[in-house]
Amino acid sequence: MEIHDVRAHPSKDKLKREDQLAWKIAEVASDPVDVDDEATDMIINRIIDNASVGIASLNRGPIKSARAMANAHMRDGGATLFGLPLSHTVCAEWAAWANGTAVRELDFHDTFLAADYSHPGDNIPPVLAVAQQMGSDGKALLRGIATGYEIQVNLVKAICLHEHKIDHIAHIGPSASAAVGTLLGLPTEIIYQSVQQGLHTTVTTRQSRKGEISTWKAFAPAYAGKLAIEAVDRCMRGEGAPSPIYEGEDSVISFILNGRTARDQGKSPYEPTYHVPLPGKGEPKRAILETYTKEHSAEYQSQALIDLAFRMGKKIDDFDKVKSIVLHTSHHTHYVIGTGSGDPQKMDPNASRETLDHSIMYIFAVALQDGKWHHVRSYAPERAQRADTVRLWQKISTIEDPEWTRRYHSTDPNEKAFGAKVVITMEDGSEIVDELGIANAHPFGARPFGREEYIGKFKTLTDDILDKTESDRFLDLVQRLPNLSAAEILELNPVAPSGYLVENEQQGIF
Repeated sequence: MEIHDVRAHPSKDKLKREDQLAWKIAEVASDPVDVDDEATDMIINRIIDNASVGIASLNRGPIKSARAMANAHMRDGGATLFGLPLSHTVCAEWAAWANGTAVRELDFHDTFLAADYSHPGDNIPPVLAVAQQMGSDGKALLRGIATGYEIQVNLVKAICLHEHKIDHIAHIGPSASAAVGTLLGLPTEIIYQSVQQGLHTTVTTRQSRKGEISTWKAFAPAYAGKLAIEAVDRCMRGEGAPSPIYEGEDSVISFILNGRTARDQGKSPYEPTYHVPLPGKGEPKRAILETYTKEHSAEYQSQALIDLAFRMGKKIDDFDKVKSIVLHTSHHTHYVIGTGSGDPQKMDPNASRETLDHSIMYIFAVALQDGKWHHVRSYAPERAQRADTVRLWQKISTIEDPEWTRRYHSTDPNEKAFGAKVVITMEDGSEIVDELGIANAHPFGARPFGREEYIGKFKTLTDDILDKTESDRFLDLVQRLPNLSAAEILELNPVAPSGYLVENEQQGIF
């Protein structure tokens, strides 16, 4: 792994493209290194994982809207959509839009947390869609997905977008563009321009995850994936991009990220430096092995706390006798999904599902009482508005603990943690105290997810939807991914039974 120092530069520096981060990303993407067996197995797991949550969300509002938009862009020889017959194909960028929205809707697929947040599985829908439309085989798809994970994970390690209130999809623009470039075997020059366009078009604010969180949260990564495909298409046709996109005098680092912060502090905007790790030439792309999926449909930083709530709830006979619950946790958990956010919506029984998903106070209360978590029932309005739950919910608060913040940012996998210590104080003054650093399903957790667990999650979420023959067909196919032909890649989306899909009948522009 090589560390690249990246900072803003004045235009007079005439920074050579070989010294630009976008070029270095493109060199990684164009390096024809094989995907090793361990990374291959995990890529298969994550395609299964994406299909699990994508199929489970087929008839939810955002997916119906996204599918209706995609269906307005039919294309013979295009890409397939979750749930629809394999002969039903649309333009690749619209398949990425619809399938990416389905994957993200339930907040239930993989995650990587470091300097920033990410859901690297968001790279899979655009790469798969282009593979289907362009006739790529299983080996090419593997290489493309491996690149998507590699670039996004390493950007997330080095560059924090959140502190500047920029949404994390700004790392998907470059990663998905690079991934498509790898898939298609494009030269470094074209990938370089695509990465720059991919970033330039996907810088959006974090208001999408603040206050009353709307359904846009599900669309946001799909938007980045769609724009990445369009960026690659333009650059394949000979177009260029704003350059240098990271280091330019009026570009991302200088005016949006740390360069702007330095300027606001009266310092030189060219001083702050990011240290971005990337594989060297010939080095295998294994970043996917550092990522982790979710056992529960909720923000990742709540995964360990849900498991902890199950454990602690068994010790409470009467939840009305709870006086207070304090979660001692990391900066990110406190300020993003905790009371440190200052969002009154996070304590509102009438809040949207998307908002409740980002309220650790709500999540901990329900998990504590129920001892289980369900991707639909745990967020149902009647569940959120239950009087005894509301009473308990309002007694929960978070505070930042420097030690949990340190562990959150640790680069030592044996120390890195996303949990909390919880202190439950009862009305009689007694306390119940417990803590958990990592979720049970985490690779270092009590019950790490392997192939059996990924397939179990798939069946749990889809057995009431898919016919068994279709479920078996998909699972058999995806587990042969390295050897799949281009024709078989076209079959890599599960098909729902006839009559299952409910469509959005509202008229739009398309």
